[in-house]
Amino acid sequence: MSRLDVLDWRRRVGDLYAAVRASTDPADGHALWTAVRDELFATHPASPLPPAARAGFRGLPVAPYDPALRFEVPVLEAEPAVREAVTGTDGTVRFERVGRVALPGVGDLDVWWLEQYGGGLFLPLKDPGPGYGGGRYVLDTVKGADLGGARDPREALVVDLNFAYAPSCAHDPAWACPLPPPGNAVDVPVHAGELAAG
Repeated sequence: MSRLDVLDWRRRVGDLYAAVRASTDPADGHALWTAVRDELFATHPASPLPPAARAGFRGLPVAPYDPALRFEVPVLEAEPAVREAVTGTDGTVRFERVGRVALPGVGDLDVWWLEQYGGGLFLPLKDPGPGYGGGRYVLDTVKGADLGGARDPREALVVDLNFAYAPSCAHDPAWACPLPPPGNAVDVPVHAGELAAG
């Protein structure tokens, strides 16, 4: 895998999320997201799946779309905080808490700003449900995973838990992934998005 493969992967993921945002039906957008991710995982040189796992790959385990787990919520104020995650590949990755979102029936989640790579919004999730045990990502805008919302996210940010996905390290330990901090853990099982294999 080359750096240009990674660039192409990120462009394709960015294009995918743009198509999801343009969809008038969130369930249709979710179906597109699932199909395109399966294709990328199976065929792309920068797939998080190790090459040996791609031949028998039949698709990521993804829960059916649940409209009750889609929220358009404002980003609320939160006490400033800094979190540093030490990784084996990217060194120390620094995040700054820029707010929080309140998801009715689920709980509150901290919203982070990734300081590296030119910056981006990061919203991870850890729950006791059937997702990857280390946690999942809902938004990671530096890599194109952005579901939209109002022009000013303080007014409304789309947080659709149906799009929660396991980080690359869930598929291959060669990848380094910041995991959700305590402010991104909820007690409610979230039966949505990419689920744990098996």
